[in-house]
Amino acid sequence: MHLPPARRLKVSHLSDASEARQILKEMAHILGFGAQESGDLAIVVTELVTNIVIHARDGELVLTPLEDKRRLGIKIESLDNGPGIADPDQVITDGFSTGGGLGYGLGTVNRLMDELFIRSRPDGQPGTLITCLRWKPDSLLNIINCPLSVGIATRAHLNSEFNGDAFVVEELNTSVLVALIDGLGHGEPAHYAARIAREYVEEHCDEPLPVLFGGVARACQCSRGIVMAVARFDWGQRPIRLTFASIGNIEARVFGCPTRINLLARRGVIGHNAPKPHVVECDWDSAYIMVLHTDGLSTKWHWNEFPELTKASADYSARRLLQRVAGNDDDATVMVVRGIGARTG
Repeated sequence: MHLPPARRLKVSHLSDASEARQILKEMAHILGFGAQESGDLAIVVTELVTNIVIHARDGELVLTPLEDKRRLGIKIESLDNGPGIADPDQVITDGFSTGGGLGYGLGTVNRLMDELFIRSRPDGQPGTLITCLRWKPDSLLNIINCPLSVGIATRAHLNSEFNGDAFVVEELNTSVLVALIDGLGHGEPAHYAARIAREYVEEHCDEPLPVLFGGVARACQCSRGIVMAVARFDWGQRPIRLTFASIGNIEARVFGCPTRINLLARRGVIGHNAPKPHVVECDWDSAYIMVLHTDGLSTKWHWNEFPELTKASADYSARRLLQRVAGNDDDATVMVVRGIGARTG
């Protein structure tokens, strides 16, 4: 398609946000963004204008349409002449705002945009360059029904009202993404960290897994931190294609497969200098069963110990495993992914 031109706007007053929102709304409409995405982008430019005016007095916004081989998007750049950002980790924490801003903070910018970069001005002058990107979700017309079912069972630590585990199940056209998240420790701090990660994954579930992990790491930098495993099952072409990545001690197992699928996890805490995830890709058959669980469950069990689950639904399988394998000293969550009508021995 013919992209609209990039726009550069001078910013020196809070009222400049109105012009920026109008230009961005028109650009988003041409690119095919929906009302919700356009509203998210309006929040982002308003927050960036507010940051420029309050912290640097003046600067610029650059709004650029993007196109790659499979999607369209918008890049928003904020360039100012201010004193710079002393602690980028703090300013991208959800809810952090100083100097009379909206109260959203750059944490919400991080959550609403697919990618966010904060750095000093590239020309060596005092000031900050903030670059963020948002891609339009795929919108295929021919949606194939999901051949997989997902079951989840979860409970908090027996002595806490807060569950430090969280999960995501998001179906998009011809794929489904599942994620299991465990905030470090338990109680309210673990719950807070897991919630931040869950919200980010839900907002960006169509992104490549390395980008998804990078965004969660930014969002969780001022929390206790989390561990996470993510699996995407794509049935747009047969056989089904599995893409998997994990950092930390989320247990991931596959049953019913004639050859071993090694779902590698890297050690680390996301939000606290964790390494980049190792991404595993392989073919997937609807007869296979994946089980993910947090460390609130023992690892000393095997599917063959539960013959009653051979024909059971994913929901029942998850509840049964939680009941039989979970301990009492931590939050505990089980996720089971299996084909609709699948069996395994």
